[in-house]
Amino acid sequence: MSTNENPSKKPGEVETTGHVWDANLQEYNNPLPRWWLWGFYATVVFAVVYWILYPAWPVGDTFTKGLNTVTFMEDGEERTMHWNTRALLTHDMQSGKHAVRQREMLERVGEMDYDTILADVDAMSFVNAYAKGSFGTWCAACHQTGGAGVIGLYPNLRNDQWKWGGTVAEIEETLVNGRLGYMPGYRETLNSEQLEQVASYVLSLNNYDMDGDPVAAGAEIFTGHLGGCFQCHGMDAQGLTSQGAPNLSNNLWALVDVPGAADDEERVARVAEFVRDGIQREMPAFADRLSPTEIRVLTAYVHSLGGGQ
Repeated sequence: MSTNENPSKKPGEVETTGHVWDANLQEYNNPLPRWWLWGFYATVVFAVVYWILYPAWPVGDTFTKGLNTVTFMEDGEERTMHWNTRALLTHDMQSGKHAVRQREMLERVGEMDYDTILADVDAMSFVNAYAKGSFGTWCAACHQTGGAGVIGLYPNLRNDQWKWGGTVAEIEETLVNGRLGYMPGYRETLNSEQLEQVASYVLSLNNYDMDGDPVAAGAEIFTGHLGGCFQCHGMDAQGLTSQGAPNLSNNLWALVDVPGAADDEERVARVAEFVRDGIQREMPAFADRLSPTEIRVLTAYVHSLGGGQ
């Protein structure tokens, strides 16, 4: 490479830097395009304005807050603070186009009765979209995202078998007041043989082929004063919604994993263990967490999961 200076430039000839490679490859010395320069200057101005308006520079253990502010409502009062993404999100959720539309639909659904909501295609479309988020926030931790529950822990909301009743009024009552489910343990009332007899009887109600003698003995315990199971589950084991006692004859097992047992012996052992230990489950009340309208929307959604009663 040669770095010799160019000879004097003739009129109209393009100026070069004087650098020459391979004898004829030269570097032009053209000025930058004017549009490019103005674009560069504009970015500098933009950066300075941005530094003034928005959080930008770290200063010690804090940062420059900027002059721009965001106003939103908090606890019923108007609050203004320096611009930040969290405040902007709050503002958008309160006054954005979609947020306003959502509030309008909430107010509309809140004024409907349940029969109208369930029959209105637009209302149910909104219910399914809005309440799916509410269900994920408040209910899915126990009942799972799709409402299928967890055997032995939390009931399935999709099979239309409701311990406390599946009408919209009963579901709303459950959400508002919560529920306390309780079955006493029989460890001090029944011996191991009697526990297995009750388990055999309950399994026989669900079309499992159990030995006749244990089933007969279990039926006597179930419907007699020794066990007294009929007081909550009924003489026909169909359950009582007023007590939150489930139907024991529909082969739906919410609290005992009977389908997962390998054979009849294991099924009897699992049911007998449950009868021996009993169970207590509590569902919290949501009256102090959700507004009446939000509860109405969530009620309609949960009701639709199970097909509705």
